[in-house]
Amino acid sequence: MKKVMWILSLIPLIITSVILQFMPEKIPMHHDVAGNVDRWGNRVESLIFPILILVITLFWFLMIRFYEKKSLSVKSEKEQMQAKSAAKFLGIVGIAETVMFGIMHFFILYSSWKQAVTGAENAPVDISKISCILMGILFVVLGNFMPKAKKNSSAGVRTTWSMYNDNTWRKSNRFGAIAIIAAGILTVVTAALVSGITATILMLVYIMIAAIVAVVYSKKVYDLEKSLKVD
Repeated sequence: MKKVMWILSLIPLIITSVILQFMPEKIPMHHDVAGNVDRWGNRVESLIFPILILVITLFWFLMIRFYEKKSLSVKSEKEQMQAKSAAKFLGIVGIAETVMFGIMHFFILYSSWKQAVTGAENAPVDISKISCILMGILFVVLGNFMPKAKKNSSAGVRTTWSMYNDNTWRKSNRFGAIAIIAAGILTVVTAALVSGITATILMLVYIMIAAIVAVVYSKKVYDLEKSLKVD
């Protein structure tokens, strides 16, 4: 899984390095809220995002390695399973995020090339809208894997209440997964219907609501678990 993640993260850098040879020297590097170019820059600046993708991949790689080593150092079988599960889930997060950023970068690259060639001031692609759609898909993908992750301190619904025991973790993350999937679907639908800026704001609202209801639900599950234990 780590090899796949690294290969996918290198693709944007390799393709961008090739494409830049055929792009104009100066290309759009930033747009205002209305989508108009407010800064032009050297085409080499297009390599910044692919390099950033590699840095993010390194972060996930180190996190995965941490849990893989932990699975070998802990003594109990339960802790080993939890560490392996966390490493696997983080690998999925890393791959999904790498693919999302890669696709986003290619849209940005295409938009910059198109504007540079035509001289248009307005971006031919609404990057905010594309980003929201990709983020929505990412939420749906990760939401489908959340319930499969065992209790850990890095991924999933991690509150004092959800971490109480395996049952509170399982129920909290199953509900949290439903909430994040719903937020993802709403984000995709919204992005397809409204402007990118509006879609971005609504996406943040959806995620905030999903996070709040997931935390509240984890407290409810915890209280129920505690009451059953007392009884």
